[in-house]
Parts: sequence; structure tokens; C-alpha cells
Amino acid sequence: MTGRSARATAPGRRPGAWLRTLLLHATVIVLGAFIVVPIVYGVLGGFKDNAQLTANPFGLPSPWILSNYADLLVSASFWRPLGNSALIGVATTLLVVGVSALAAFVFARFAFRGRELIFTLFSVGLMFPFAVAILPLFILLRTFGLLDNPLGVILPQAAFGLPVTIIVLRTFFRSIPREIEEAATLDGCTAYGFFWRILLPMARPALATVSVLAIVASWNNFMLPLVVFNDPNWWTIPVGVQQFQGQYSDDTARVLAYVVLAMLPALGFYSIAERHLIGGLTAGATKG
Repeated sequence: MTGRSARATAPGRRPGAWLRTLLLHATVIVLGAFIVVPIVYGVLGGFKDNAQLTANPFGLPSPWILSNYADLLVSASFWRPLGNSALIGVATTLLVVGVSALAAFVFARFAFRGRELIFTLFSVGLMFPFAVAILPLFILLRTFGLLDNPLGVILPQAAFGLPVTIIVLRTFFRSIPREIEEAATLDGCTAYGFFWRILLPMARPALATVSVLAIVASWNNFMLPLVVFNDPNWWTIPVGVQQFQGQYSDDTARVLAYVVLAMLPALGFYSIAERHLIGGLTAGATKG
């Protein structure tokens, strides 16, 4: 009787499961279209002129205008902000990951009075909006002479990146079994030796995750470089895009070409690091 009931109800579940699958695929397609269509429009728009954008905004270019991209690829107005963004992004990532790894190690593997309170203070930093701090931060940077200085962007970015980085790394470090640390201690390994020789190699997925998050956040940061840098030689890619758009506001096709080229490094880096990013986010949940 039970087998008959199961066979009788099983076909009834299939239409519901099929409908859920259909809705899921439709949602993914719609969300994907919202992402892909603007990118395709920008790429194709960069191969057009303004007349083609007005007459045929969504069609293929006819003829293809290669000069929009070619002129930018030999222009210092593109490569200088690109180099500045790369320098600031790499320096910010090294600083925030290095400091956060040490702090997360202490929070995860040592017990001391006030540990949870201090960790909570770091966590509160996630709720502190960056825009609220821009005025006092500007006054502080001016006092220390860090305006028009890359450290004026690197240090604040690293400071605001500490909370999420420490939380991710602490979760991963806590998932490492205590038996490994005890075995290393019996072999004469100090706490620093355990951190450097054992814990960091095991934490490569988590380190890759926080590195991707840090460098992408730095690459997309617009407000802080805009406030800190008055010298055009230190403009980053987001500021360069804004200034280029203002300079060539009547040439939409050239602006689209600049925006597409500015996106390529971040998209390329993210596509390469995507596997490590997903693996790092799930590693702490699957260990232990």
C-alpha cells in the first residue's frame, strides 16, 4: 500500500518540480541579460561613431570604427590611470591581507580576556559607511600630508577592508583542527612557525578569496581617489573614466570604448580567480 501511494504521488510532484526549474532558469536568464546586454552594447558601441549610435544603437557597427580603441591603447590617458589602479590595488591587497592574517590568527587560535569584544569592534566596522568618514578622513590625510600621495588611498582602503578580511580568515583558521597545531608544537614549532609554515599554506583558498575581494574593491573605488588626488598623474581608472567622460562628452562612442577597456583588467582578473573565490568562501564551512 505504501509503494502504491508513493507511485501515485510521484507523478503529481513532477509538474511542480518542472515549474520550479523553469522559473529558476528564467530568473537566471533575466539576471544574466541585465549584466550581459549593457556589456555587449558598450563593446559594440565602441566600434561605432555617434551617428551610428543614434541611428542604430543596438545593431552591429557598419562600418567598424577601430580607431576608438586603437587611439586609447596608445594613449597615456588610459595607461597611466591603469598603472595607478594596479599599483594601489596590489599595495592595498598586500597590506590588508598581511595585517588581517596576523589578526585573524590571534583571534582564532589564542584565548585572552577581551578577545570577543575586540573582534566585535572589528565586526562593527562592516556597518560603518565609507561616505560618512570622507570629511574627517580628508582632514586627517591633509594633516599628515598624504594628499596627492598613493598612501593617502592605500592606507584608508586597507583600514576599511580589515573587518571583512579578518572575519573570513578567522572563520577559516578556526576550522583547522587543533590536533595539527598540537603535533606541530610537539615537533618544536613555535606559534609563529605554525602560522607561517602550516596555517598559511593550508589557508590558500581563503587568502585567495580575500585578495580578490580587496583588489576588486580597490579597483572600483571612486570617491577616495577623487578626494585625495588633485594631480592628474595619480588618477585611477574610475577617476580617469569620469574625467574622460567630461572631456569627450560629445563623443559617446569614444567614451564607451574607454569604459570597456577600463573593465577588461578587472573582468580578466575576476574570471581567473573565480574558482579560488568560490572555493575560499565555502572552505570554512566544509572543514572540521
